[in-house]
Amino acid sequence: MPQLGFGVFKMDDEACRAAVATALRTGYRAIDTASFYGNEEAVGRALSESEIPREQIFLTTKAWNDRQGYEQTLASFEESAQRLGQQVVDLFLIHWPCPAADTYVDRWRALLRLREVGRIRVAGVSNFTVAHLQRLIDETGEAPAINQVELHPYLTQEPLRAFHAQHGIATEAWGPLARGGELLADPVVAGIAADVGRTPAQVVIAWHLQHGNVVIPKSATPARIAENFDVFDIELEPEQMAAIDALNRDERTGPDPETMG
Repeated sequence: MPQLGFGVFKMDDEACRAAVATALRTGYRAIDTASFYGNEEAVGRALSESEIPREQIFLTTKAWNDRQGYEQTLASFEESAQRLGQQVVDLFLIHWPCPAADTYVDRWRALLRLREVGRIRVAGVSNFTVAHLQRLIDETGEAPAINQVELHPYLTQEPLRAFHAQHGIATEAWGPLARGGELLADPVVAGIAADVGRTPAQVVIAWHLQHGNVVIPKSATPARIAENFDVFDIELEPEQMAAIDALNRDERTGPDPETMG
């Protein structure tokens, strides 16, 4: 899986198709969508229209909260695969644990079944906490390959990342630039960006990459799509990494996994 991918949350149909096409031309080889986003068909069209061989693209989608339990999760996958125009999806995620429903272990078993029969290459989860992950491990004997969570310098998720490292779970960051522009205007981020001669967004993405996070920034603007990808030559100094780490507020911009759903 490429460490830098392209997210399509809150993109409507045609904007999504055009943005994915631009991202693929720019060099992105990982695309992240979900049934909840309502744009799987647009992603599928962009993939089918691209000249890039399908085996070079890492495709992720997710099962939404309205499909609880083993059989419903299998059905959710089939619907997503049909919308995407794909027989096999590289990574399939449970979008939220929805602990009040208490079916996420059965849903995880459904993902393991999909992997077993070759419909997905990798099984993972999204927005799971340490407690949720530990329960999956305890009851099924297998940890997810990846956990996609809200993660940015205002929410560094250090305890969760440490648990991931202990159990061989890759950390993937959604909302990697936070929301509303406050992070990109933060004096610490802006100052480091001025020092290295890059944009604040590029500095934050580089911070993610140097921490080993998989990161999926989104944009519908071709110039911004290219800017977000032009980061692989940035190497932040240890003191710059530490300064960004110190911005942590444990501040979420999205829902709390303990109560969502």
